[in-house]
Amino acid sequence: MKADPQVQRRLLDLQAIDTNLAQLAHRRRTLPERAELEGLARELSALEDERVRAQVAVDDLDRDIARLEKDIDQVRARKAKNEDRLAAGTGPARELEALQHELVSLNRRQGDLEDAELELMEQRETAQGVLDGIEKRLAEAREKRDSVERRRDDALAEIAKEEEFKRGARQPLAADLPADLVQLYDRIREDSGLGAALLTAGRCGGCRLDLSGADLARIRKAAPDDVVRCEECRRIMVRTNESGL
Repeated sequence: MKADPQVQRRLLDLQAIDTNLAQLAHRRRTLPERAELEGLARELSALEDERVRAQVAVDDLDRDIARLEKDIDQVRARKAKNEDRLAAGTGPARELEALQHELVSLNRRQGDLEDAELELMEQRETAQGVLDGIEKRLAEAREKRDSVERRRDDALAEIAKEEEFKRGARQPLAADLPADLVQLYDRIREDSGLGAALLTAGRCGGCRLDLSGADLARIRKAAPDDVVRCEECRRIMVRTNESGL
């Protein structure tokens, strides 16, 4: 393949743009915000699991407290009924004595239930504190996630803007070059990421290897408009006065 030496040099301008585009794509894939968001997603998932468990613990205690309150209300109602009957003083003496004994038992039962309720209420206060702490951490993690998402979106918007600018510069440059040369360059670039490189001081700028004497002799014999390629990496080598030929 042949191409004017000046045209071949313009391949380096095209390669510079493509290198910038590749760097922008890499930057998009490796944004630190992406890794940070993945970590926050794991943290939020774990916190949500904790919150569910803490909420279940509070709900269980609420249910147990409600059951105890119902039992206490029943005991109080029974006590009130017995006290009213005793206050009336009607009925056989044996029955009144039995009511007094039952009142003693009911007082003891009420005391036990109220002690149990107090203990559960203390446990609930502790459980609610745990739940409140988890919900606070959840809120903080969500706020942090929102902030990181904004930073990510800003970075992506900046990258997209730079990519649009670079592609806008690439299109007329590629269109102004011979189609067969651009096709060869693109095919090599798609395989290796670099389609054209400068030959400097006898070294290929693509693979960074010094050319052998035979390769240098081959290139010296090539016409200025011959498109020469590196025998090692197969990239197009652009020749200049600094190529060491």
